[in-house]
Amino acid sequence: MPSSRPSPGGGGRHDHAIGAKARNLILTGGQSHYIAESTPVLVRLLAEHGIESTATEDIEAGLAALDRDRPALLTVYALRWRMLSGEKYAPFRARWGFSLSVTGRAAIEAHLARGGGLLALHTAAICFDDWPAWRDIVGGAWRWGRSSHPPYGRVEVRLAEHVHPMLAGLADFTIEDEVYGDLDLAPGICPLMHARAGAAQPWQPVLWTRIVGGGRVAFDALGHEAGAFTHPQHRRIVARAALWALGRADDEVAAA
Repeated sequence: MPSSRPSPGGGGRHDHAIGAKARNLILTGGQSHYIAESTPVLVRLLAEHGIESTATEDIEAGLAALDRDRPALLTVYALRWRMLSGEKYAPFRARWGFSLSVTGRAAIEAHLARGGGLLALHTAAICFDDWPAWRDIVGGAWRWGRSSHPPYGRVEVRLAEHVHPMLAGLADFTIEDEVYGDLDLAPGICPLMHARAGAAQPWQPVLWTRIVGGGRVAFDALGHEAGAFTHPQHRRIVARAALWALGRADDEVAAA
C-alpha cells in the first residue's frame, strides 16, 4: 500500500550515485494553465541538476516509451482529464479530453513497482479522473463540485516542522501561484508545506511525499506558470523533489 511518510529514505531505488545523470519523461499538455510555456522552464531547471528530460503531449505514446525505455523518473505536469464537468470545457474536449488506457495505467504502476520515481506537479492532481488509483499514487486528487482555488495571485507558503532533506535550510516564502483547496486526499498524508491565498483563506497542504511499490512519489501542488520554476525558493523545492523521487542521498537532495 502507498505510504505518505515524510521521513528521508524509504523505497527501493537504483539511482543513488551523487551527481549521476538521470533520464526523465515529462507528460505534459492541456487546456490553459500556461503549461506549454512553463514546461521548457521546468526542463532547464531539472537539467541544472543532471536530470535530462524528454517532454511529450502524447500521453499514451509517452507511457509506451516509459515501459520500453525505462527512464528513472516520470514527471506529470499536464492537465488531461475527461473534461465532462461543464459546458465551458466543451470547445476544448476534442483536443484535450482524455481517459487513460488500461495499458497506460499499467505502465505507470510497473514504473513504480520497479523503483522508478514520480514527480507530480500542480495540475497532475486533476489528471486521469476516471482512474481511482491515481489519487492513491499521487496522494490527492481534484474532486469536481468540492475542490476549488482562489484566483491566481500572491500566495503565502509555510514549511512544516518535519525534518526532511527537501526542506533543509529553507524558510517560509511568498510566490505568485494558485492554491488548490479541498482536494480528495489519500489517508495518512503528512504535508511538508502549506499555502494560502491571503489571511482570509485556510491553509492548504501543497507538498508531500509517498512510497508506492518500490518507488518514490513527490507531489507539489504549486506550479501554475513558469515563474514558479524561477522563484528562488520554490525552484529549489522542485529540484529537491525530483532528486528525492530519484532516490538520491539526503545530503544531495538538501544541497540542491
